[in-house]
Amino acid sequence: VQALSPGADTAALFALADETRRKYAGDGVHLRGLIEFSNYCRRNCRYCGIRAGNPKVRRYRLTRAQILDCARAAVALGYQTIVMQSGEDPGWGPAELVKIVEEVKAATGLAITLSVGEYSKEDYKALRRAGADRFLLRFETSDRALFAALKPDSDYDRRFQCLAWLKEAGFQVGSGVMAGLPGQTLASMADDILIFKKLDLDMVGIGPFIANPDTPLAGSAGGTLDLGLRMVALTRIVTKNTHIPATTAMGSIDPQGRQKALRCSANVLMPNIS
Repeated sequence: VQALSPGADTAALFALADETRRKYAGDGVHLRGLIEFSNYCRRNCRYCGIRAGNPKVRRYRLTRAQILDCARAAVALGYQTIVMQSGEDPGWGPAELVKIVEEVKAATGLAITLSVGEYSKEDYKALRRAGADRFLLRFETSDRALFAALKPDSDYDRRFQCLAWLKEAGFQVGSGVMAGLPGQTLASMADDILIFKKLDLDMVGIGPFIANPDTPLAGSAGGTLDLGLRMVALTRIVTKNTHIPATTAMGSIDPQGRQKALRCSANVLMPNIS
């Protein structure tokens, strides 16, 4: 908690984190081609711009052919991994997701990461059999009361059950949180980092909270880049070899945000190819 607080020796913290990254994860920066294939979502998370209750967002849903075109573009660009990301879109049910994963894998041979939300244990197993290799499912905060306030139609225990099911299905599993959420404490952020370690995650995404003007949290104070970077550094020191992306949110609040994240131990970039 002290290391998250203002006044801690930032330079020393970042240097230790970067040395830990060098020792346990190497010097390579891993590129993942991001395909955002739908922004429809059945959930009403209070912080999210694509929440079901936001009438102002312009919705889109890529076709299977368009997704395949994006995947082939990833191959042409030299990527070895793509991240297929969407909201929890009722138009892309488990059976449809299985089909597109099979098609992308057969057409490209790319490693496939899915970020599509909560499904059943059997659905996760089917997606793994279809050829998906990794799965990202963020829990956003380990604070049970804050989770309930921010995600009114989600269940805290179900979220962590899904993470366990993903491990059981054989996925490499990633998760993550936001830094600087309204009502979030430094102690709960420290708990987040300990949970990353306990879950033995393959990837951890951390980004500063940015208030969307078309959500119930419009006008709330956002998280700072400094707080996000401190959390990245501490996550690296605690988890050692976990992959940590320099997130889009960091680049949104500072033109050099992603570069700064890489200098304090992040080792993944996810350029948008859709």
